[in-house]
Amino acid sequence: MAKEFKLTVMRLKELEDELKYLKTTREAEVAEQIKEARSFGDLSENSEYDEAKNEQAKLYGRIAEVENILAHAVVIDENEENSGRIGLGCTVKVLDKETGETECYTIVGSQEADPMMGKISDDSPFGRALVGKAEGDTAEVEAPVGSLFFEILSVQR
Repeated sequence: MAKEFKLTVMRLKELEDELKYLKTTREAEVAEQIKEARSFGDLSENSEYDEAKNEQAKLYGRIAEVENILAHAVVIDENEENSGRIGLGCTVKVLDKETGETECYTIVGSQEADPMMGKISDDSPFGRALVGKAEGDTAEVEAPVGSLFFEILSVQR
């Protein structure tokens, strides 16, 4: 069974737009690079041609990757009833019990994760520890340095 990719509607649209760009504009650009490199003569010693072919391989690899993600995408319904439990699409404010610092995170699918922007994957150890919890609960996260404990201060959808 293929892996499902959990995406927001916005991320789904971004991937569809990227695929359209890759299959039209970018594919034409790479084809032009190959055509131009061929005009330089002997292909056995033509580094421009080798580079253009490598670029083409990367392009087709990315197209296949995006098509796979779109084929197995599960769109997250961000307007689900607010049960007060943490799930995909929720923004969570947590208190680190050890340091006393508070942080805000949004729980997203693995394709959208960007920890530097506060977007945490539901597949990550931290995300798994939070999913299903509610405001006031304590989440225990297993980390290389030992267990970390976070109090959930608020949950917003």
